[in-house]
Amino acid sequence: MSLKIKHLNGDTTFLLTFSPTEQRPPSHRYGYPPGTFSVLVDPWLTGPSSMWHPKFLLSKHTVPSCITNLSHIPEPNVVLVSQDKPDHCHEPTLRQLDPTSSLTNVLGVPGAAKKIRGMKHFDPSRVHALPVYSSKDHESVIRFYIPPLSPGGAAGEATIAYVPAKMDVSGLHNALGITYRPPTTAPSTPPVNHSPKPEFRYSNFSSPYAYHQTRNMPPTPPESPPQRPRSLSNSTEPSTLSTASSSSSIPLSHTTSATSTPSNSHTFHPSHSPTHSTSSTTSSHFPRPAKTLSLIYSPHGLAYAPHIQAYATSHLIAQAALPLTALIHGFDRVENPWYMGGNINAGLPGGVQIAKHLMARTWIGAHDEDKENSGLSVLKVKIRKFGIGEVRDMVRREWCGGGNGCDVRVLECGEAVVMKS
Repeated sequence: MSLKIKHLNGDTTFLLTFSPTEQRPPSHRYGYPPGTFSVLVDPWLTGPSSMWHPKFLLSKHTVPSCITNLSHIPEPNVVLVSQDKPDHCHEPTLRQLDPTSSLTNVLGVPGAAKKIRGMKHFDPSRVHALPVYSSKDHESVIRFYIPPLSPGGAAGEATIAYVPAKMDVSGLHNALGITYRPPTTAPSTPPVNHSPKPEFRYSNFSSPYAYHQTRNMPPTPPESPPQRPRSLSNSTEPSTLSTASSSSSIPLSHTTSATSTPSNSHTFHPSHSPTHSTSSTTSSHFPRPAKTLSLIYSPHGLAYAPHIQAYATSHLIAQAALPLTALIHGFDRVENPWYMGGNINAGLPGGVQIAKHLMARTWIGAHDEDKENSGLSVLKVKIRKFGIGEVRDMVRREWCGGGNGCDVRVLECGEAVVMKS
């Protein structure tokens, strides 16, 4: 299985593509192969973003986005919006999405979901506010059921969780966690070559994430116990650059096969709360579930302890999703005076703690574009920029033990990296 991360603008818009296989299947109407789960994060492509009034904050890209319209990419399964601020929740870009799509769900933090509903562009039943993650509340994780690739195969699952900071005056600091366990085929059974029609199983409007029992969901895989982090070697994790596609490939296990970029699609049956399976017959009916890819997206940063730690030690371990496949987190540290909200971006000092404790395979920089900013809100902003060399040096100093360590990268606009397992 693989995770492809493509940087669509110079700031923090990413297209995440989780795939069960690297093989290129027959074409599909939605642009992705069966079993794929795609997430578009914080889309802002063109035009300025303004908060409250241009005299307070006006931001413009200084690096052109690699696409000018969202119609240039296949329809994503999820549009994920991490902030209600306009550089994350950009109305002109969001309006480029097809409001009649039966494939795409829009998930956002509560303020963003409210703002997007207020646009009156999307069907309200497709826009949902992310619940705050709690290890004591199974319904605080959004779950997507992914059908098996063939009869007798195991179903897959993707999850999304929202972990905000407590008592955050600025309202900027949070993390969005995504996991992906791929569907499988039965032994000696070829994959199916059709995509089931999307079916969304909401019981009622007041409880949009209520779960309807899914008979085909396999049991949760065994726990992945915490491991002692391994220190970085003198070189980063092995990678193979492909100049033709402007993407690089990082094997997460001992594999040397070339990267193949999926180009076709599949659809999903979201089931929005945890699946519990205690029946031994269920376990014997399905092949052993695969290990899980995992990603944390935190453009402004969030303290590892206690926030991300609680999510990791409960959900990520239960999903067999450690070590973390990828961390998307800013490098630069940005500060405002306390009366203007204080810290804006945690940057390197915060990100290195997450990477270390979760043994991240890859850390990709985000939200570090040198934008053209003006307005009252930026008059006293102080920015401490960290180059990729400084980030790698700090990761090496913080890491414990031995091993290949964490591959630190900056993706240029339009560049992609593929992590293979």
